[in-house]
Amino acid sequence: MTGFATTAIHHGYDPRSAQGALVPPIYLSSTFTFTSVEQGAARFAGTEGGYFYTRIANPTLDLLEQRLNALEGGAGAIAFGSGMGAVTATLWTLLRPGDEILVDRTVYGCTYAFLHHGIGEFGVRVTHVDMTDLHALATALLSGPKLVYLETPANPNMRLVDIAAVTRLAKAQGALTVVDNTYCTPYLQKPLALGADVVIHSATKYLSGHGDVTAGLAVAADAEIAQRIRLQGLKDMTGAVMSPQDAFLLLRGLKTLHLRMERHASNALALAQEIAAHPAVTRVYFPGLDSDPFHALAKRQMKNFGGMLAFELKGGEAAGRAFMNALQLIARAVSLGDAESLAQHPASMTHSTYTPEERAQAGISDGLVRLSAGLEDPDDLLADVRQALAAVAQSEVPRSQPVSV
Repeated sequence: MTGFATTAIHHGYDPRSAQGALVPPIYLSSTFTFTSVEQGAARFAGTEGGYFYTRIANPTLDLLEQRLNALEGGAGAIAFGSGMGAVTATLWTLLRPGDEILVDRTVYGCTYAFLHHGIGEFGVRVTHVDMTDLHALATALLSGPKLVYLETPANPNMRLVDIAAVTRLAKAQGALTVVDNTYCTPYLQKPLALGADVVIHSATKYLSGHGDVTAGLAVAADAEIAQRIRLQGLKDMTGAVMSPQDAFLLLRGLKTLHLRMERHASNALALAQEIAAHPAVTRVYFPGLDSDPFHALAKRQMKNFGGMLAFELKGGEAAGRAFMNALQLIARAVSLGDAESLAQHPASMTHSTYTPEERAQAGISDGLVRLSAGLEDPDDLLADVRQALAAVAQSEVPRSQPVSV
């Protein structure tokens, strides 16, 4: 078995198969020819391998899928045009009217919107449960849900869920488990090895790493489930197809994923320690801190603590906005996992699809600030955070205590 970096760089491609080209070529063709009518019929029937239309498969996408499948340890991967394409195609495939899906307390805003204003309006029952409470989860599973869905760490407040414990409980009741692994990537965490049935990624983030791709990927532990997601969720239900050009860029991104994740993680730890020590800060959410309630779990199921953190300031939302507006190097932008460090305000941005009451239940306060630590020199990032915190401390921000989560 080869190591992670070797797999990410070499798996599935022999330069001799493409005129000796070191970098895999991009197959931009939307359709593929057949040597005979019989061959075309066999490919459509699935009795012969090969390509016939890029909405179903393409050589460039196929190589990307093979590599991520190898990195996650799956039985089949499917590429999509966005992370939400991966989420929606997977859930449309695996759920039917009358089914129930158990969802953790905190998920990405667009996932939440899809659950409640999308699939939830087509006869699927959506039930939220705090999956950090295994007793509560075990009780909720008694209703016989078809699927359990979670993110860990959760976007945006960094709650961790014990994947092995959740999947064990779910399997005992006959439920599938789908885990969004965007924050960690397979370099830091492998949910399939911990019992999950499907792993989902917004490949726009760390897998790309350069802020120039919008893409998604799903990897299944079972080949039949992977084929169903491809032929139902992707081909017929969503058509959320990734372009060959984006697949090429993702293949490029995977080659440096192991290096980038280490730098993201070290920069995030330095920022979390700096922010936690400031008197204007009431709480930092980062599993790499010894004081974090999820620190022990993170050490058990993650290789490192990742590049994401969140925090609360005295003065709540007004202080958070003042901090963000004072930043000079760190960009004010949504998304994450780019070379550039990014800061955003979940309540008014990525999680604005929640009502204020729903955000409170999910543990997302109005004052929460989320940071994606980039690849810049750590001293420069720390200097920017220090001056922004100093600007908040000197401003006329009301000092009301934020909601504790």
